[in-house]
Amino acid sequence: MDAYLKANQDHWNELVSIHAASRFYDLESFRAGRCSLDPIDVAEVGEVRGLSLLHLQCHFGQDTLSWARRGARVTGADFSERAVELARRLAEELGLEARFVCSELSALPQALEGAFDLVYTGGGVLGWLPDLERWAQVAAHFLRPGGTFYLREIHPFSWVFDDEAKAGPLRVRYPYFGTGEPQRWEEDGSYAGPNASLEHRVTYEWPHTLGEVVTALAQAGLRIEFLHEFPTASYRQFPWMEQGEDGCWRLPDTPALPFTFSVRAVKAGG
Repeated sequence: MDAYLKANQDHWNELVSIHAASRFYDLESFRAGRCSLDPIDVAEVGEVRGLSLLHLQCHFGQDTLSWARRGARVTGADFSERAVELARRLAEELGLEARFVCSELSALPQALEGAFDLVYTGGGVLGWLPDLERWAQVAAHFLRPGGTFYLREIHPFSWVFDDEAKAGPLRVRYPYFGTGEPQRWEEDGSYAGPNASLEHRVTYEWPHTLGEVVTALAQAGLRIEFLHEFPTASYRQFPWMEQGEDGCWRLPDTPALPFTFSVRAVKAGG
């Protein structure tokens, strides 16, 4: 693992206990039966009962275990040892059958065997990956012929805007197109623990355009069924967003802009 990914791994290991105690993840209500999945995922993935499901970059497994509650036979993978440890403890505590594997994504084919009916990836994950082509190849590798890949992710267009509270109305601050080199960040807190003081404050992220995501999947041999874009966010991406009755976050008094996208694709054969 190179220095960039090692810094990110240390950061995510530190975040596990912070996130587990946060209101954002709300483990108490999850233990009581709450489904943590985004409604978009539930609607677009559809029925999973009896299907084998691989969740890439699963963090500490809330969404993975929510799929298990819906009847899927689940496996989660993440590069954070502490996240995988917590995921395993949660599965045992809740009496849910689930397997969790600790591996950096590009090395997952060496750490896990088998083919799956569904490979799933939730939001906020692609920016941590330096190589989208390899990501798509890994996803395709684990799909059985005729199997389905599904991704719901933060729209890359929305990352160009300044998200600091003092910024006020939308202002372009960051590039949409990447250079191959990561963006370096050094800051405390996270989306689930904004006031947390961190030891591992340095992280690295790579911007990926919408075109790069779709092209990587297509070149890995997956047939795109749909690409959907949504004018809402599933969390408070900008401090001045407002939450609607549907639970989605929007920018007030602003023309509709894309904040979320989803892709479903199928592996040939089957």
